[in-house]
Amino acid sequence: MTERFRAVFGAGKPVIGMVHLGALPGSPLYDPDLDLVAAARADLRALQAAGFDAVMFGNENDRPYEFQVDAASTAMMAYVIGQLRDEITVPFGVNMLWDPMASVAVGAVTGAAFVREIFTGTYASDMGHWAPDAGQAMRYRNRLGRSEMAMLFNVSAEFAHSLDARPLADRARSAVFSSIPDAVLVSGQITGEAAAMSDLEAVKVALPDTPVLANTGVKHNTVADVLRVADGCIVGSSLKVDGDTWKPVDPDRAADFMDRVQAARA
Repeated sequence: MTERFRAVFGAGKPVIGMVHLGALPGSPLYDPDLDLVAAARADLRALQAAGFDAVMFGNENDRPYEFQVDAASTAMMAYVIGQLRDEITVPFGVNMLWDPMASVAVGAVTGAAFVREIFTGTYASDMGHWAPDAGQAMRYRNRLGRSEMAMLFNVSAEFAHSLDARPLADRARSAVFSSIPDAVLVSGQITGEAAAMSDLEAVKVALPDTPVLANTGVKHNTVADVLRVADGCIVGSSLKVDGDTWKPVDPDRAADFMDRVQAARA
């Protein structure tokens, strides 16, 4: 386990709840009448009350996604987090889909403990050819004076197909050797769809000393099985009203999810 990961999450298996912001300025679905701060505040409070170990702010509603996020969207993400900063009682992270540099920038200036992104690999995706630069992002983090900010590498990109023919476990092992992530994340094909348990198992076997987290599609009835293999998970859609990614967090669903996590931990 990396020192940065341990410093943020301790020695347990963290469960990170998503605060999906409404569409931000500059994106096609932006609604100027929606109070972005109030909506994020409601989700944050529900997740913290349910006992999540950490939260992560993301711009999942900024469809169609970009590799270079609009500056107004980035500024608004930072503004919303700033407005809520004094109310956040757990470690928090950020993710500006699908822009590693914007994710690092927002994480650095808001005081985030971690960031999540696709930092490595080459993909054919819904957004076009995708080739992020981990070295550039990590150097940017350090230039911004946030070398302690953990970087969580998603190694199985949603909405995309890897152009690297190596098995996922080999790509994950190579990413750890070459880029030194603080954790590796395994995803399903799109938001809300589960990673295959066989993929989680293969990556964890390949990386016994690196935290491996399930990144998408963890459900109430699967979280116990996921935590038997993975070193934690990130969850969003399952916590929403009716399990719908685009709806607010349902406090009852969030509380029930963490009750099941606690039972699995016990």
